[in-house]
Amino acid sequence: MATSSIASNPAASGATSADITAKVQKTLAAANPGIAKLNATLTRDQTKLSALGQLQSALAGFQALAASLSGSGLSTSAASSTAGVLTATGTGGAKPGSYALDIQQLAQGQFLTSDNFAANDAKVGTGATTTVKIDFGTDGDKGFSPVGASKTITIDASNNTPDGIAAALKAAGIDAKVVKGDKGYTLTIAGDSGAAHSMRISVSGDAAIKNLLGYDPDGSQKMTQTTAAQDALLKIDGKDVASVSNTLDQAIAGLKLNLTAAGKTTVTVTQDPAQIGKNVKAFVAAFNDLNKKLQALQSGDLKADTALNQVTGQLSQLLKTGGSGVSTVALANAGVTLDASGNLKLDDKKLSAALAADPAAVGKLFTNDGKGLADQLAAKAGAFTTSSSVVGHEAASLMKEITSVNAKRNQLSQTLTAQANALAALYTQQAQSGSGGGTFGTGATSLFDMMA
Repeated sequence: MATSSIASNPAASGATSADITAKVQKTLAAANPGIAKLNATLTRDQTKLSALGQLQSALAGFQALAASLSGSGLSTSAASSTAGVLTATGTGGAKPGSYALDIQQLAQGQFLTSDNFAANDAKVGTGATTTVKIDFGTDGDKGFSPVGASKTITIDASNNTPDGIAAALKAAGIDAKVVKGDKGYTLTIAGDSGAAHSMRISVSGDAAIKNLLGYDPDGSQKMTQTTAAQDALLKIDGKDVASVSNTLDQAIAGLKLNLTAAGKTTVTVTQDPAQIGKNVKAFVAAFNDLNKKLQALQSGDLKADTALNQVTGQLSQLLKTGGSGVSTVALANAGVTLDASGNLKLDDKKLSAALAADPAAVGKLFTNDGKGLADQLAAKAGAFTTSSSVVGHEAASLMKEITSVNAKRNQLSQTLTAQANALAALYTQQAQSGSGGGTFGTGATSLFDMMA
């Protein structure tokens, strides 16, 4: 309940502003039982929405692991010959072989810093309305070339401090913050990685804001660039490759590369029946981690939830039956069974024996042109993470309800503020005059009568 603008004049009869405030709060608390109901609804919806987000995250994590085992991914492994240059992991379908890589530079984002401020809340300029426009593009020998849409923010008397400017930039999707250093405070702006994400900042309005933020790669530069935007540049078997990110998917078919430093290395993909056993163990562990999360949500924030029940039911059914192309008897012979709690159990001895007898047959139990257990579970888990799934629909419905509840709370807050100010004025007048009257004085019998 807002009471910040309640009158604070002591009453002539001896009543204090604290007495008036307490009386207003008591009256409004009794007259507005809907506040607690709205707050409870909002808390419930936000808690459930968060839990659905956890569900989708858990499903996405499992789906990524299971999908990485598709095709020859189950029986292949990737290794880099030079430590610290990159890591390579299979995403499915990687073919055995060696690949020579020369990482010439890593991708990075532009980083700009302002001059120092004495305080993070110090006013900058007069507060006149000022427009800040940020263009994104490439900054090369031929000058700055815009790419894509620009972003615009407004600075005025309400936010013309370093903290306020940083907040306005963040609200527009720009990574900005105020940093304290030895010489005071500085405003920093970090761009996304990639050469096409260089920034040009133009300012119209307050000269002080322009002197703070203005940055034209081809002209005046008030901010200081400490890092330039650039792509990752590398050669793979002599072929030039550029990437806006240091994570490259499918630059080598079936592999995900994470670049960590410049240098040369050889990535070797090998096919080894023993790798099947390692990946089967990883698959079983990943599914059991997912099942643990599902059970925790089922007994907690998503108890009796329709979407979660569908997820657990369909995954469980697939494991019990083997889906469309997997024999549960064959799985059991390979050491993989389902226990009463819904976890997968792995018998190492049976798995080792099955791999020794026929590694290809074991591999096909998990990945086989979309019909293996890992194939089917990956597809099922992935389907539940889409916006059109039952989980996505439930999340969208909750977000819509949260928006509606917040609108009602804002409207009620405005009403309560008006009522609080009116009651404070009325109670102060009563105290000063010693008048009594009805419930609220002057014969009014309710807040709404009094407000009318």
